[in-house]
Order: sequence, then C-alpha cells, then structure tokens
Amino acid sequence: MSAIEPNIISLLWFTLFSTLCCIGFLALSGSFPLNVARERGRSSNAALAIFNVGLMAILAALTLAYGYVELRISSVIVITGLAILFAPASFEIWPERWRDGRGVLATLLVLQVVAIAALCQVGGNLLAPIS
Repeated sequence: MSAIEPNIISLLWFTLFSTLCCIGFLALSGSFPLNVARERGRSSNAALAIFNVGLMAILAALTLAYGYVELRISSVIVITGLAILFAPASFEIWPERWRDGRGVLATLLVLQVVAIAALCQVGGNLLAPIS
C-alpha cells in the first residue's frame, strides 16, 4: 500500500473531510433557491443557508489544500472522485425530514465548524507553505 500512498493516516483524514464536503453540498442544495424552500413548506432561514455556503467553501478549500500538501495528487483525484460518486447514495438513505429545513442547516453548521477545527488540528502545517 505504501507504493500507492505512503501517508495512510492523511489519506483517511482526507477521505473523511472530502466525504463531509460532498454530503454537505447535497444537504445545502436543498436550500437553494431560497424562495423554493418556502414554497415547499419547509422552514428555512436565508442567513443560515448563506452562512453554511461560506463555511462549506472554507471547508472545501482547506480540504483540497490539505490533500495537496499531504498526499500525492493521484490520491487526491481518486478519493475526491470516489467521494463524489458515493456521497449521493449515502444521502439518499436519510429520511426526507433530515434533508431540508432549518434543523439540517443548523446541524450542518455545527458539523462544518467541527470539521474545520479538526482539519486545522490535523493539518497543523497546512498554512506553512502559504506564508
């Protein structure tokens, strides 16, 4: 396995973070356009949805930066592709009430903050090449 990717622990972390990004994107897509959620009878908060989009952009950028710094580019491409391929299947098994609404956005907000904090903790040298 070390011939394919020598840094297995970083590969597992990257897999987790990229999967969270893909599933979070799918959960956020149910909130846009903002006026459609109100028409479907779902209570959605526009500010919460927009704040989640900002956090999702930060999480995705940090995840890609972590993968670029810690892994081979081939590993980043393969894991990202697998996450994009299999995230919809895991999202489809959720009950319908967990896919849209204010509760999902609040839960996603907490998960994104925890994931960003964990990513900064795991990838401590993540910002070192930039500065």
